[in-house]
Amino acid sequence: MPRILISTGEVSGDLQGALLIQALRRLRPDLDILAVGGQRMAKAGAKLLADTTQMGSIGLIEHVPFVLPTLRLLSRLRRQLASQPPDVVVLIDYVGFNLPLARLCKPWGCPLIYYIAPQEWVWPTANTKGIVALIDQVLAVFPQEAEYYRQVGVPRVEWVGHPLVDALAAVESRATARSRLGIAPDQKMVVLLPASRRQELRYLWPVLAKTAQQLQQQQPDVEFWLPVALPQYQARLQADVERQGLRARVVMENPQRVMAAADLALTKSGTVNLELALLNVPQLVVYRVSRVTAWLAQHLLRFHIEYMSPVNLVAQQAIVPEFLQEQACPERLLPIALDYLRHPDSVRQRYQLFRQALGPAGATHRAAQAILSYCR
Repeated sequence: MPRILISTGEVSGDLQGALLIQALRRLRPDLDILAVGGQRMAKAGAKLLADTTQMGSIGLIEHVPFVLPTLRLLSRLRRQLASQPPDVVVLIDYVGFNLPLARLCKPWGCPLIYYIAPQEWVWPTANTKGIVALIDQVLAVFPQEAEYYRQVGVPRVEWVGHPLVDALAAVESRATARSRLGIAPDQKMVVLLPASRRQELRYLWPVLAKTAQQLQQQQPDVEFWLPVALPQYQARLQADVERQGLRARVVMENPQRVMAAADLALTKSGTVNLELALLNVPQLVVYRVSRVTAWLAQHLLRFHIEYMSPVNLVAQQAIVPEFLQEQACPERLLPIALDYLRHPDSVRQRYQLFRQALGPAGATHRAAQAILSYCR
């Protein structure tokens, strides 16, 4: 019975891992799948060795609290797996943990596959050298990603396309989502998507909440929905909403259903931007880290990128508006939010420019086939 270890972290990685596990099991029901990830992967049929959905961070300083937990988890996995190493190891994003895990597994001789690899093709770092040295194959989700890893010397690279194309093809239509959520067809609805990480909740939620407050003052008939990424955030967000007098429903509903029903999203930067674009929902993207991290990145590391949102990165142009650091403030967001609520078609037309870069349907199936080619 082939034994596969799949490792990821954070909420989005848990989703991608679950989709991959489902595809693998359709092709080989007899697989023994071990997972470092979250409950979605466990429900998809993997044995969960560790839950890493709360170990994600943004920024340099923000990562410090996770260093010791990461080292402890790597040590525990070494003890658990050494007696019976996996036949194949699949890494999904989460480079701060997954590259050390790859170093741990390399001496066992099992093939190491990176699926949804770090975005070195956007901002190259020292991680590129580690990926080239350790990884046997990259299963790329973007064509630019595939080209980059070929050029730097990864032994095998295959562009499989993006799994969200499949995942969101089955999502309900706007009309169906609204009907099931009890939202009238003509009701203006804004979805707030501040966080899947604790640091995002700290730095991004105040900006989105204040913007929503001002939007509520300008458009009293607008309805706000706030789907919670992790259950432990619910109490805090509900308390904040009530304290600030914001008429928002804090829900543990299916987040994709809530997004499908929306007229506009005020959102963090991340995978959720791709989801919103595929659902044809206009969005405003914010991204902030601590002032110390921002200063170090700008002045010490000389870090500069033209775009942050994956939608803009894939298209290499400003499909959706981004607001970074000091620009992420209600004064800048509010006028565009009002305009998008009145004229949503402009951004929806631009979404067409990035969709071809996500590839055709069947990405998880192609990824599963590539992984299983290493299994006897």
